[in-house]
Amino acid sequence: MYCLQWLIPVLLIPKPVPAGLLHNHVVFMVLYLTGFFLERKPCTICSLVFLAAVTVLCYSGIGNCLLWPTADCQGEGSGTSELCGGGG
Repeated sequence: MYCLQWLIPVLLIPKPVPAGLLHNHVVFMVLYLTGFFLERKPCTICSLVFLAAVTVLCYSGIGNCLLWPTADCQGEGSGTSELCGGGG
């Protein structure tokens, strides 16, 4: 389970607030994870634990997933820099 110490911090990296940087963040995450899995070849248990954590994170709420951009409120509202969770 040594390889989880390199995978779990990836889940803690926050998504950027500006919508323009969201695509770059997703590309960086996909490239980092692909490079990690190709170079380090983590064990099956670590891979399954990480994939389970990503699945739970992605399906726990809208906009939580780190593997695809989910800025659902980009074109809505008055154009202010509010986060997507506010009512209005």
